[in-house]
Amino acid sequence: MDTNLLITGLLWYVAFLFSTTCHEAAHAWAAHKGGDDTAYAGGQVTLDPLPHIRRETFGMVIMPWLSFLMGGWMMGWASAPYNPHWARAYPRRSAWMALAGPAANFAIVLMTAALIFAGRGLGLLALTSQTDLDGIVGAATGGPMEAVAALLSVLFSLNLLLGAFNLMPFPPLDGFNVLGLFLPEAATHKLMDFRDSLGSMTMIGVLLAWRAFDYVAEPVYLAGLRLLYF
Repeated sequence: MDTNLLITGLLWYVAFLFSTTCHEAAHAWAAHKGGDDTAYAGGQVTLDPLPHIRRETFGMVIMPWLSFLMGGWMMGWASAPYNPHWARAYPRRSAWMALAGPAANFAIVLMTAALIFAGRGLGLLALTSQTDLDGIVGAATGGPMEAVAALLSVLFSLNLLLGAFNLMPFPPLDGFNVLGLFLPEAATHKLMDFRDSLGSMTMIGVLLAWRAFDYVAEPVYLAGLRLLYF
């Protein structure tokens, strides 16, 4: 494997691992605060990626590298367990649990933007006018800061798109469950019934969300880039 490709892949994987771990840990923490200790008991309320990797090894290790080698960027998945009886008893709390994951991603976007602003103010980083996911920020001085710039670029881009994608209102994505924040309890239970009736067919929802995201990704991404040029 080419050395530059390997280094880029490692930077991507660090960003992916951190972002996905934060996403799932946020789900688990919100469920714990809402009264469901299923994920807490399973060790998911942590920023240690190992419990999340053990639960979803293919989605956290194999799929990210496959997608990187095939497409130049990483995708994958993880999951935090929850008690479905708790979710039905407290649909509003369940909806907050669903929102916590994307919220963690957007928090990383803001944190990364703050680091980029600080780096620019110190003369260490510079915006490149590029839209590549791993090239929106460059090092003003070269050297090791190039790796820092690439990592910040990926963290910003990946979390912006990951958070937005997960808010798509298709089951089993978080956005479908977040609808419970805006609907009466009876309507939320009907949505849960519909989601549960799909079983393994929820993969169709992921595919539909992926297609629909084609129309959302670019405007979301460009809006995020404007934040950096503010």
